[in-house]
Amino acid sequence: MSEIPVGASVPTPAPGAEEHLALDFVNSAVAQPGGQFTDLLGTPESANRWLTAHGLAPADAGVREMCATQLRSMREHLRSLFAARADGLPALPAALAAVNDALSKAPTAALLHWDEKTGPYRSTPCPTSEILDRALAALAADAADLLTSPDAERLTACASPPCNRYLLRHGRRHWCSTRCGDRARAARAYARRTESKAG
Repeated sequence: MSEIPVGASVPTPAPGAEEHLALDFVNSAVAQPGGQFTDLLGTPESANRWLTAHGLAPADAGVREMCATQLRSMREHLRSLFAARADGLPALPAALAAVNDALSKAPTAALLHWDEKTGPYRSTPCPTSEILDRALAALAADAADLLTSPDAERLTACASPPCNRYLLRHGRRHWCSTRCGDRARAARAYARRTESKAG
């Protein structure tokens, strides 16, 4: 499992990722040709960068390995739910339980505080220990919204092996990127040439 080094190119977001953060999240583990695998959550530092880039944590959140592990676990649960929805299969109970657990952990109301000089005010506490809960809840909520929306009918896996990303299908497009589409078309053309030479 490799991490994309700082400054390296990150795969372009799959169709639908702009509207659904959870889609970008499940696609943060990228299978590539030649057996290469890139994990944007592979280390605590890369997980912190991903969360920061998506507005889910401050740059100095100090994500630890335990937090990165929880993020990767949630990603796999969401991938399982996306696969079940895309393939028309029942969801795994453990995946549903993980999403619902994440949804229930984040506080939804700002607490009332009182400043001696300025009086009452409301704010939502977010110490470091709660940042991950909030991020997981936001990702779980977005995934739940996607899975229960009309967009769920367009949810599909990229049709270009070995790519493992998900996308929202637009028209006949079944690839997450131009690169995957080109690779699939090249493979089909090669197969046709090979068949015609063999025949």
